[in-house]
Amino acid sequence: MSARQAKQTVQERRKGESALSEFADYVEKQQQQQRRLPVPNGSVHAGPSGVPSHEEHDELAILDTLGLADTVSHVPLKDLLLPTAPDHDEARAQLADVLRLRLDEGNGETLFDLGSENDGRSMHLTRDEWDAALARLREVATILKADCRVLLTHNVGGEEEASSKNDKEKGASGKVMIRQKPETVEDVIETRIAVVVDAGKSTMLGVLVKGGLDDGRGKARVNLFRHKHEVESGRTSSVGMEIMGFDTVGEVVASNVPGRKLSWEEIGKRAAKVISFTDLAGHERYLRTTVFGLLSSSPNYCLLMVAANNGLIGMSKEHLGIALALNVPVLVVITKIDICPPHILQETVTQLTKIMKSQGARKIPIFIKNREECINTATQFVSQRICPIFQVSNVTGESLDLVRIFLNILPHHGHYDAQAPFEFLVNDTFSVPFVGTVVSGVVKSGLIHAGDSILIGPDSLGQFTTTTIRTIERKRIQVPVCSAGQSASFALKRVRRKDVRKGMVVLPKMDQPPKVYREFIAEVLILSHATTIKPRYQAMLHVGPVSQTCAIIDIDRDYVRTGDRATVAFRFVQRPEYLGIGDRLLFREGRTKGLGIVKSVGYDATKPLNPNAVVDPATGIATKP
Repeated sequence: MSARQAKQTVQERRKGESALSEFADYVEKQQQQQRRLPVPNGSVHAGPSGVPSHEEHDELAILDTLGLADTVSHVPLKDLLLPTAPDHDEARAQLADVLRLRLDEGNGETLFDLGSENDGRSMHLTRDEWDAALARLREVATILKADCRVLLTHNVGGEEEASSKNDKEKGASGKVMIRQKPETVEDVIETRIAVVVDAGKSTMLGVLVKGGLDDGRGKARVNLFRHKHEVESGRTSSVGMEIMGFDTVGEVVASNVPGRKLSWEEIGKRAAKVISFTDLAGHERYLRTTVFGLLSSSPNYCLLMVAANNGLIGMSKEHLGIALALNVPVLVVITKIDICPPHILQETVTQLTKIMKSQGARKIPIFIKNREECINTATQFVSQRICPIFQVSNVTGESLDLVRIFLNILPHHGHYDAQAPFEFLVNDTFSVPFVGTVVSGVVKSGLIHAGDSILIGPDSLGQFTTTTIRTIERKRIQVPVCSAGQSASFALKRVRRKDVRKGMVVLPKMDQPPKVYREFIAEVLILSHATTIKPRYQAMLHVGPVSQTCAIIDIDRDYVRTGDRATVAFRFVQRPEYLGIGDRLLFREGRTKGLGIVKSVGYDATKPLNPNAVVDPATGIATKP
């Protein structure tokens, strides 16, 4: 048996899986430290000095909402919601300040716990006081051009009343969603969700977005396909895009005419919150496309689709591993429950629970059965340890309303700095008649306006081209400005389609040309490999939208195996690329082999990582003496 065909032992595979979760957390902390570094003018990335020593924990982020900081007003919320007559106007102004701060933190939306103070203590409201407090909240929200929607209540009664009762809690309370009306299209809240695995992804997106049900024969998915062969085979092979809009009161933006699909322009103009679904290929043949889509679209969440009658098979575990490696919060939807026998469904649920609780994933699976569980889980999804699981049918429509409620409440997740220098990652290119060359992608940091002069590159020689942004579009609607965290398309002046490619970056025009590198050093974790990895090993490497073959030129030891963490020097085979310290990377040869984080750019052959190695002057590769 050759080395390439040698099968991994169970112990080796488990070693790789158990190291995955720890390394993903380590990469996240490194990126957080990199984000907190001051960025000097004229340079895009700061060095590693001045890194704070303390660690951050997402689970503790909820403490920020408890009002423990010195700057937060310590007037009880109950006094602001139910003021006495003389303090009426002052209390309204203070409550408006509290809501404005929360809306700014939540990118235009916030979930208000009416009946609870900032520190979680109950206000012990009567039913009449609850009605008065809600009316007060609606009045102040109207001043801020926002709408209120009661999601869940306790001891109030009505349609939103929770089914579970707490005998200790006698006061009226509830959760109220407050969402601002966007003044312009560029203010619309955008959340990106990557949808993976070969099990009814396109069908479910078709049903969620259009509102109608599937016929069980692929009727709902046809409009999502981009190519003729996809329609014929029923299998997605490209990176498809679909959007779903919610208005200020949480209703899905849909057409009044049954069966008519709204255009992206109509959804964008009527919605206050837009969910962008990236429909990725599930089949193994298109793994490169899927990995590219996951890294280049910078998703806020990952939606894992599992067929009830098949369970997690083949590529399912591979896609889950990639999502965990990228530290993207995962939610799971089990589809086709209408055609699945109960005992097979139970087997799938048991298998899914076991995988989610395994050493590699370390997730807490929460099976969502009703509206109350759905709302409580969505509000607590700040913790990446939670994994909500839905069981739906696209034919009967069972539990689809729970998925829509969850997506509506889903908090915006992601770290974007609009104050940092502008950087835009190109993940697709087009040639549009009468417009010219168009590049689409995600704004990584900063702010850009239509008409600004920019640099796009690098080309095969590492050079950047100077051009101007003619127009900017978001969700096919023309906008004057675009900021960090938003996906957009730029129409460029005087640039030919063949001169741009996926993986390029758009930067602001600067005096000194940006530096690009063919070599860089990264800290990596080997997830799975049948034999040992040594210098000269080549694999397909993905860093953001960059996909290129890389060779290992140096390792800090003689070789690495499954489960090992090592510092490795890589060299791009084809052309230099623009990289940043702290960027996540994934490299694979066939199936996923490892993940890592860029530690430094450039490589000094006079200082090999392996002290026992000798660098060959002809190739620049470290070898044994």
